[in-house]
Amino acid sequence: MPTPKYAAYAPAAPYFDLVRGALGDLVDGEHFFDIITDDTIYEVLYDVPGWPRITRGRSDLMAAFKGYVNNIALQSADQLIVHKTDDGHVVVIEYEVHGTILATDVKYNNRFCSIIKLDRRKIAHWRDYMDSLAAWNALTTQKRS
Repeated sequence: MPTPKYAAYAPAAPYFDLVRGALGDLVDGEHFFDIITDDTIYEVLYDVPGWPRITRGRSDLMAAFKGYVNNIALQSADQLIVHKTDDGHVVVIEYEVHGTILATDVKYNNRFCSIIKLDRRKIAHWRDYMDSLAAWNALTTQKRS
């Protein structure tokens, strides 16, 4: 859902919308950044240049995503599978994103599995797994002529 408050993050909107939809009525807030705690931990279990392995807090996560949207524009996010566990306090989502690396105009397609821990109807902890080879291939392909 477009929100002027988060307009700078529009290139990641398909991802944000997919996550918000996956969590449905388990969380409160309209946008991805509204459904995370102030002290959230966002952990990625892979190495991508320019993206920290662990991000702590909403403001640092917003700064990290600012770098993301300056480099990748997503056109869609799909293939969502949602697994709710622990009475809805833990949600595992599997999904794909499709976009473009802005510097090279190379297509970017990737698969993810994210484990989300909720606390007081907000995301308190996020652990992310992805197809690292897909990211590497997209990020290291030379600019198209």
